[in-house]
Amino acid sequence: MSSSTLDHHAAHAAHDAHHDDHHHDHGGNNVFGFWIYLMSDLVLFGSLFATFAVLSGAVADAPLGKELFSLNFVAVETGLLLLSSLSFGFGMLASHEGNVKGLLGWMVVTWLLGAGFVGMELYEFNHLIHEGAGPGVSAYWSAFFLLVGTHGLHVSSGLLWMIVLGIHIYRRGLNPANTTRLASLSLFWHFLDIVWIGVFTIVYLLGAL
Repeated sequence: MSSSTLDHHAAHAAHDAHHDDHHHDHGGNNVFGFWIYLMSDLVLFGSLFATFAVLSGAVADAPLGKELFSLNFVAVETGLLLLSSLSFGFGMLASHEGNVKGLLGWMVVTWLLGAGFVGMELYEFNHLIHEGAGPGVSAYWSAFFLLVGTHGLHVSSGLLWMIVLGIHIYRRGLNPANTTRLASLSLFWHFLDIVWIGVFTIVYLLGAL
């Protein structure tokens, strides 16, 4: 084999290695950027929690939270979201094994559990409004709807993201781009689980005392 041929193969190999490194770095940058987004979301929810805590006694003539909250109902709602986080974890295990069918199956389970959570939250909002505890009756209920509603909007966004990503994975498989997107969605979904535990504890458990 001539030296020119060897040089050609070496140059080609170096180009492929550079392309792979560039693609890997691009995916790493995307995940790092998403971590920064999550940190900004953490600041957002921290502000909403602080606002709720400050206004927790400003109920005016509206009903108190402990008069309307059903801990059993919220416990079921919480269970749905926790189970959705577990099912997403099983989906991630399937993705690590290259099992696209298994991943999509667990994503469907996760989506149904998340949709059930959102449905229960909308039912609770409707019930509270009919009981005279709408977002405009007092500062406390305004802070409640803002905090819980913001979390619900995030979950709804995650459900939409899950549909779009599921379609991409079904069509193109677990290519590097879809794997990076899946990792970001996993971070987002588990983050919402952690935030909801705070909501359940501070808003509902303490509010029922």
